[in-house]
Amino acid sequence: MNPIPAMKTNDSAIFGNVGLLVGGDSAEREVSLNGGRAVFDALKRNRIKTKMFDGSAALFEAISAGRIDRVFNLMHGPGGEDGAIQGALQLMDVPVTGTGLLGSAISMDKVRSKWIWQSQGINTPPFSLLRKGEGLTDQLLEEWGFPLFVKPAGLGSSIGISKVEHADDLPDAINLARDYDENVIIEPAVTGNEYFAGIIGELVLPLIHIETPRTFYDYKAKYESDDTRYFCPCGLPQEIEITMQELSLEAFRALECSGWGRVDFIIDDAGKAWFLEVNTTPGMTNHSLVPQAAAQIGIAFDELVWRILESSL
Repeated sequence: MNPIPAMKTNDSAIFGNVGLLVGGDSAEREVSLNGGRAVFDALKRNRIKTKMFDGSAALFEAISAGRIDRVFNLMHGPGGEDGAIQGALQLMDVPVTGTGLLGSAISMDKVRSKWIWQSQGINTPPFSLLRKGEGLTDQLLEEWGFPLFVKPAGLGSSIGISKVEHADDLPDAINLARDYDENVIIEPAVTGNEYFAGIIGELVLPLIHIETPRTFYDYKAKYESDDTRYFCPCGLPQEIEITMQELSLEAFRALECSGWGRVDFIIDDAGKAWFLEVNTTPGMTNHSLVPQAAAQIGIAFDELVWRILESSL
């Protein structure tokens, strides 16, 4: 593992007045609010002048009135993680944490993320894009078989995702995904273990491996279940973990991501990594993975929040 970089500053005054953006109206609203409360408390303990905003309208009013100097963005999903808020703040010349407009838009779009990874030789499961009114062809069903994953093309926190074991269940899974996005991704399930690489700046945190008694690592397993098991150290041999950290950073950069985030991937039974997605604004709740991985190398929650805020400098 690379050494932990020194922090850019120990002077809280350099941040000015920080607007913590949470909530919004996406399906990930509750995750954002829960993490926002923890981040708000950490910013206060760090003696950083902070005001929390639920949604962007009140935030923009405060910026226009000169009351906010930079933004800590913790609003997940469409409107917060898809480049919209990043582009608006760029026009207003207000610094914001994390990935910029382009990387945010690409990472939120699972289809274009996968196209870029495929063009760069980064392994990602094959997939079919179903636009509005389209269905999966019999040819692909015969080629892939079951199980399949059905996902909205532009949402996180495993919302709207189904693992489909039988053909009869496929229409309902597609309809569920279309409740959140008219474009749907279908891909064959990769058999293996799931890992997560948190990234802060150029530092890739120790990998986390999860085990869940649920069908897959869905919303309940992520945020509600006490039965999900988290392993950090992840159990991989050190040289393999280092290789996977390097590949994760490569996948992160390929999508123009920066600042902080999380890369999700599966290592199959043959030892091959398959990259699933990048989260440019990961969760910060008590079940969240980035705080757990940071703690493993001595970065406590308050320091983690400080380092994330530094990505806006």
